Amino acid sequence: MKIQRVFTTPGVHPYDTVEWERRDVVMTNWRDGSVNFRQDGVEFPKSWSMNATQIVASKYFRGALGTPQREWSLKQLIDRVVDTYTAAGREHGYFASDEDAEIFDHELKYALVHQMFSFNSPVWFNVGTSSKAQVSACFILSVDDTMESILDWYKEEGLIFKGGSGAGVNLSRIRSSKELLSSGGTASGPVSFMRGADASAGTIKSGGATRRAAKMVVLDVDHPDIEEFIECKAREERKIRVLRDAGFDVDLGGADIISVQYQNANNSVRVSDKFMRAVENDEDFDLIARTTGEVISKVRARDLFRKMAQAAWECADPGIQYDDTINDWHTTPESGRITASNPCSEYVHLDNSSCNLASINLMKFLDEDGSFRVEEFERLTELVITAMDISICFADFPTEKIAETTRAYRQLGIGYTNLGALLMATGHAYDSDGGRSVAAAITSLMTAAAYRRSAELAGVVGAYEGYAKNAEAHKRVMRKHAAANDALRPVGQLEKPIHDAATRAWKECLELGERHGWRNAQASLLAPTGTISFMLDCDTTGIEPDFSLVKIKKLVGGGSMKIVNQGIPRALRTLGYNEDQIQAIVDYVAEHGHVVDAPELRPEHYEVFDCATGKRYIRPMGHVEMMAAVQPFLSGAISKTVNLPEEATVEDFERLYFEGWKKGLKALAVYRDNCKVGQPLSTTKKEEEKKEESRPVELRSPVRRRLPKRRPSQTISFTVGGAEGYITAGSYPDDGLGEVFLKLGKQGSTLAGIMDAFSIAISIALQYGVPLQTYVEKFTNMRFEPAGMTDDPDIRMAQSVVDYIFRRLALDYLPYEERAALGVFTAEERAAQAAGEDPAQVAAQVVTYAQSAPVTETLTAPPEPEPKPRSTVESTESRKEFSADAPLCVSCGTKMRPSGSCYVCEGCGSTSGCS
Repeated sequence: MKIQRVFTTPGVHPYDTVEWERRDVVMTNWRDGSVNFRQDGVEFPKSWSMNATQIVASKYFRGALGTPQREWSLKQLIDRVVDTYTAAGREHGYFASDEDAEIFDHELKYALVHQMFSFNSPVWFNVGTSSKAQVSACFILSVDDTMESILDWYKEEGLIFKGGSGAGVNLSRIRSSKELLSSGGTASGPVSFMRGADASAGTIKSGGATRRAAKMVVLDVDHPDIEEFIECKAREERKIRVLRDAGFDVDLGGADIISVQYQNANNSVRVSDKFMRAVENDEDFDLIARTTGEVISKVRARDLFRKMAQAAWECADPGIQYDDTINDWHTTPESGRITASNPCSEYVHLDNSSCNLASINLMKFLDEDGSFRVEEFERLTELVITAMDISICFADFPTEKIAETTRAYRQLGIGYTNLGALLMATGHAYDSDGGRSVAAAITSLMTAAAYRRSAELAGVVGAYEGYAKNAEAHKRVMRKHAAANDALRPVGQLEKPIHDAATRAWKECLELGERHGWRNAQASLLAPTGTISFMLDCDTTGIEPDFSLVKIKKLVGGGSMKIVNQGIPRALRTLGYNEDQIQAIVDYVAEHGHVVDAPELRPEHYEVFDCATGKRYIRPMGHVEMMAAVQPFLSGAISKTVNLPEEATVEDFERLYFEGWKKGLKALAVYRDNCKVGQPLSTTKKEEEKKEESRPVELRSPVRRRLPKRRPSQTISFTVGGAEGYITAGSYPDDGLGEVFLKLGKQGSTLAGIMDAFSIAISIALQYGVPLQTYVEKFTNMRFEPAGMTDDPDIRMAQSVVDYIFRRLALDYLPYEERAALGVFTAEERAAQAAGEDPAQVAAQVVTYAQSAPVTETLTAPPEPEPKPRSTVESTESRKEFSADAPLCVSCGTKMRPSGSCYVCEGCGSTSGCS
């Protein structure tokens, strides 16, 4: 192939186009402040943030720390990878000349050093090292109805996890627990075998050096064990609640989480059009025996669909995959059906296959005048697809079956990241026709350019091996993509030239494909891009909107500061605001975290700044509609979780799953804030409580027990997320807490007054006999800014000032047994737990008191009715603020954030499974 220069200049090395500097990287353990990673003098471009520097140095540099073999410069890392790609391209005949090979090398290095795109993590882990060159992040396995195949599944998953990647599998071939074995006994069923695989994943996750294991388990909706599969994780989540309430450490990475099953996988139900029509028409649905193909039983489709929604409402699993839609867009149906996906549901193709990913940073193509550099975006897409295809020539694979399938079909997964930032910067609301039109046009152009280059590659080095028998099907899918592009109607001026370029690219793609075929069975998808988005200094990940309007920026000299996302002032300029207005709005956002009532900001522009969470969060159906807008232009699917507020209902989940099918999605995952904490009561228990509530309730009218004029007290200073404050707690001389006064440093008169009123209300209630334990239950885990690291060795992280205050009061004034039930421990107690000792022995050395004032007099009061939750799927008015629930990072303690179906840490780049 002839490779043209787009970004580079002859005679100028790409590394000479940036200014370099040396930095020290120090990363500490949030639990005890110890240093868990340090490398001094690393070399990075001056334009790269400290956050990106830390992620790359700690995760991707190879070689033992402290040895000459350790990589210390970004140049070394990029050279290690790109030199391998260029050499393989030369060896396998990709380049017309040595000059073309050099241009390819320079263009790729330029794009990487300027943060224009990134390969997936396994490339950075493995390529150019002594390790096996496992370049794929996504794998799909297969399991048959034999014990040998099931044990092979365990082994193959382990090898994939060891290489830093994830795998998915469909277990529907395994006979159900309602069928017989050949020996005459009853089969165990697929859900029982999931336990062994889950334990294996948890073990390898704990010992792996690169990342946490990620896996997907899929079961067809007509499998006789489908109900057990749907409910298995919800049952375990109830167990987690019980264990947590009993004081066990069941957080992400906690010592006791290993006693809970099914926690290392995402579960998805594979539904057919037949099933969804049965739901729509309220019909019965057949469950089919795996061994004989006979109908074992019938279920009401709506009841089964309801159970899926109920379980997802409880614990976020199972997700849903739309089987007929997936296979209608299948380029190689003659080689087998698509039955499963990778862990985050974006890669869907043949069993025993893999896909390597790369993601383009969209903000790098936005000009200062607000236009999109269309041609540069096309050329980069072609360059990256070429590199990705070359990687299959030298890549290693965990099994021979996967190697054969991948080399025969050469599946690729180019995608993009920073879409949310691009839309905001150009003045588009994420949940708007304009925003969806821009996203659709960009996606169409990306896939058209990728497949056009794939057809050009086929003309040079040949079509994929499986193309001949799938040629008609592949061409049919290409025509479907082109037809979807023809049906796209641009809304604004930004996307019109993008759509025009996509139309030309699809026309050329079809013409070239007719002559040469295509080099790749799949070309595009949208991955979660967790770690690599932070490597690229993106404000948003994958297809996601902005998560919040402010973020923490790490400083080169150490420390950090809270900054407003840079897309906000750019968006305000696009919307016509002057610099004074912009500064006032930015200052307001920095203080409040949202734009509601920001000075000078017109209410009709609020929607441009809507985020995934916060004061104004994007309606759940808005996420689904964005996915539906881009899905017709992707070979694969989309890794994205639709977040809902805590008050969302089961009916909301049903509607989202149903609309996902109607709108042509391939897969959908839905998550309700805090669903993994509060679990719904069983029907029986609810009925018992209703009976109790129907009886008169005896209440005691409390009597206030005032504190003496002279009483003991203590004052504690603290910082939470950089905000300073003081707690003054007064006690009864003999038996515990009786008053609390709270002050925050640098507070305005309004906030000071509110804090004083809050203190008085708490103090009077304590004196009237409200147990401190009640306040601790209600106020711990409350989330709002400021939040983050504290200077208290017993409470290293706090989700808000109120969360910190009541944890501190619990430690100082509640007995150990009550604190343990609430999950509040001192540092010494946690250390004792970790060492296998009894933390109660540590607690016994400290005298604490619980306040409990006497109460007298009885009155009769009627029970209050429980309010019914309202639907939130379409609600846009009076939206209540919520922040998506996420675990703390096991590496650095920062609260993680959702990334597709998983979580990613902004502090160190660690993920719970995503590339």
